[in-house]
Amino acid sequence: MTKNPLQYLKGVGPAKAKLFEKLEISTLTDLLHYYPRTYQDRRLNQPPNDYNSGQLTVFKGRVLNSREIPARNILIFKAFLEDERGRQIECTWFKKRMYGRFRFDPFYQLKKDFKINAEVWVIGRPENRNNFFGDKINVDEYYPVSDPQCALHAGRITPVYALTEGLTNKQFRQFMHEALQTDTLNTEPEILPPSLLQKRKLLGSAQALKGIHFPGSLTELDAAKARLAYEEFLLLATAWGIKRTQTKVLEKGYRYTLKRSLLTPFRQNLGFDFTNSQKHVINEIFRDLQSPRPMNRLLQGDVGSGKTVVALSAMLLAAENGYQSALMAPTEILAEQHFITFGKLLKSLGVKTAILTSSTKAAAKKKILKELAEGKIQIIVGTHSLIQEDVQFATLRLAVIDEQHRFGVRQRSLLKEKTAKLDLLTMTATPIPRTLALAFYGDLEVSTISELPPGRRPIKTESATEKLAFTRVAQEVQNGRQAYIVYPLIEESEKISAKAVSEEFEKLKTVFPQFKLAMLHGQMSQEEKEAVMADFAAHKTDILVATPVIEVGIDVKNATVMVIENAERFGLASLHQLRGRVGRGEHESYCILVPQHAGSVAKERVDIICRTSDGFKIGERDMQLRGPGEILGTRQSGELEFKAGDFFKDRDILTWAIQDRDELLSQDPSLSQPQHALFKARLIQLYEKNWHLIDLS
Repeated sequence: MTKNPLQYLKGVGPAKAKLFEKLEISTLTDLLHYYPRTYQDRRLNQPPNDYNSGQLTVFKGRVLNSREIPARNILIFKAFLEDERGRQIECTWFKKRMYGRFRFDPFYQLKKDFKINAEVWVIGRPENRNNFFGDKINVDEYYPVSDPQCALHAGRITPVYALTEGLTNKQFRQFMHEALQTDTLNTEPEILPPSLLQKRKLLGSAQALKGIHFPGSLTELDAAKARLAYEEFLLLATAWGIKRTQTKVLEKGYRYTLKRSLLTPFRQNLGFDFTNSQKHVINEIFRDLQSPRPMNRLLQGDVGSGKTVVALSAMLLAAENGYQSALMAPTEILAEQHFITFGKLLKSLGVKTAILTSSTKAAAKKKILKELAEGKIQIIVGTHSLIQEDVQFATLRLAVIDEQHRFGVRQRSLLKEKTAKLDLLTMTATPIPRTLALAFYGDLEVSTISELPPGRRPIKTESATEKLAFTRVAQEVQNGRQAYIVYPLIEESEKISAKAVSEEFEKLKTVFPQFKLAMLHGQMSQEEKEAVMADFAAHKTDILVATPVIEVGIDVKNATVMVIENAERFGLASLHQLRGRVGRGEHESYCILVPQHAGSVAKERVDIICRTSDGFKIGERDMQLRGPGEILGTRQSGELEFKAGDFFKDRDILTWAIQDRDELLSQDPSLSQPQHALFKARLIQLYEKNWHLIDLS
């Protein structure tokens, strides 16, 4: 039986309880821990502040008169009030006229509440936005001073909740107030050890819950948020700390030694020297591989910085030691690109490689699966096909995951399950939010290639009109170069206002009649895609019109301009990856973003890409815009399971939590001491279901 069910709270009942269930609230405890999404400062004469979204006007006034104004299609009600400063303010309500058999007065309650001399709190927004204390107000809410519930909604810092249809904030605040009066609050367990509460001067649990919902001041609100954020951070940091300790004591049971039978000729045949940054990163990876503990490292490097040859060096170290390695790529195009690259680089080394994708013919697949199981294939490149049940390895020891932001945690988990203990190297040009979150905790080993190979030029990125973008395309192609034009959709959609590649391709033929154009999108067969790409690589076509299928795996050094249409529809990681398709040769290259309907967040994404090419900066801002995702779960982004804490605004509190986590676990590694019992119980309740996913970066 559910403990303290919500439906028995005064005023709720079974029908409203179903609405609360849509918010994942079924008990009083759930309700108390459903925090406001923002606050409005409804105290008298307060200017807008960080907690107050928009120009909110709040005043208490005496009704001078009121009247209904007839109009053709809408109903208007006006009330004229005098506030405490003697100003006369006109308040307006609008209702849509309803036609039907039964007449009712939509302004009945207003007429009752706005009788002459009645005192009323009014919350609204001025008709003239430049006049904060405007004398004409469009009313959001009002509360008669005589209403005993008035103090919950007006004259205070007022909570605003994210709700579902059928629940209003006025109702929700009243239910929350009722819940705070019950014994549930008084029996709320204090899970934080007393020593930490005292050390950080934090509010108690019950006091913090009161303060987060109905703060008496901004100071109290900040204190409540700090306490609850600290609790969330400490729980997650401790979960990761325990798991990390458990992982660190594991021994993988195999070791690598530097034999140089493959690595030395590989480097001699490259035709170029590694950059200092590549050498440093290779040493970090090799130290991990030679360690008795499993490797879990992120390899970060901008597009074209040479991550592939670094990963291949690690795979050759595995091959030298008689072990198999696998590289998993998100698309067939990228897997094919890697396979071709590996073939060129390993041509004279006698290393047996293979590729496995959904397009692999049945006979070839059967042979590959047999040779993998027998250990004859040393390096396998593939897509999601590598994690199918029928794929078995003889001595898989190293897994490399490329463009990790394109994979979910569960997919990476399935690859790791192919063998008992596995060294894992993940590569990305733009760290995804979830991985950045792990890096912030200091629990993910990160290697960064910080320099581009000699001769590579920075890509000039700008936002421009389509006309200017196409002018640049024409100039570059006339100079013997090639171009990409990318659209977000394959076909036009009634639901989505964005240009589509199939329709625009026909138009572009008339825009660029003197050039050869080709089209590429994900619904084409593998053979068609390969033929289009082969023609583009051979310069048989000048302009490739495509969807984001070219985001990864395309390497044409003669392509010098990338036009991204409807740029506001792409995420930061995708924009950064698409940009990386140009600038791969010796010629100056350009990325031109063409937004169509950019809101504030989309505009900021475009601005960020224009300002920087730093993958970590882009990834960090992506996390701020999208949310870090469930660190111990399977989502890549979206809201982290923090209700009170904010990774960026609360970095000082996060630092406290990590410091206190380390001290706590050093004193009581298993949290077996009595003062830690409730904290441990909460930890288990939160994270035991996803414990096996915690070490997957």
